[in-house]
Amino acid sequence: MESRIPITRRGFEALKSELQTLLTRERPAIQKAIAEARAHGDLSENAEYHAAKEKQSFIEGRIQAINARMPKLHVVEPAQSRSDTITFGATVTLAFVDTEEALRYQIVGPDEADIKASRISYLSPIAKALIGKRSGDVVTVRVPKGDVEVEIASIEYE
Repeated sequence: MESRIPITRRGFEALKSELQTLLTRERPAIQKAIAEARAHGDLSENAEYHAAKEKQSFIEGRIQAINARMPKLHVVEPAQSRSDTITFGATVTLAFVDTEEALRYQIVGPDEADIKASRISYLSPIAKALIGKRSGDVVTVRVPKGDVEVEIASIEYE
């Protein structure tokens, strides 16, 4: 049996919302755009038609991908995972040992990882180095520029 993929409640709800938008707004809008482009005649030189078909292909592919993914997802409530060690869903504040610069990340599932929003996948090298560690621990993390040492300043669960 295939393993379950963890996701936070927020990530799961965002995925459901995206699917609902694709089904109720995006798909009908692109079907209408294709019908209008068809009405303009010769499809071989109709840029609007080809662009709309390409967008339709993307929308249908995304709907299929989400539908295939949903049964594999397992919602994990970070607040119920409360622990003094870092686990899935934890929000971790890190201080670089050499510069004392601080970073803050939430460890989430791959479907909701977004580095700009400070959410990293539990599969990432940084998260793998942090999971199981405690506040105050100093951890060596491999990043593209090489190894860096960070101290775990705090661990929070929503």
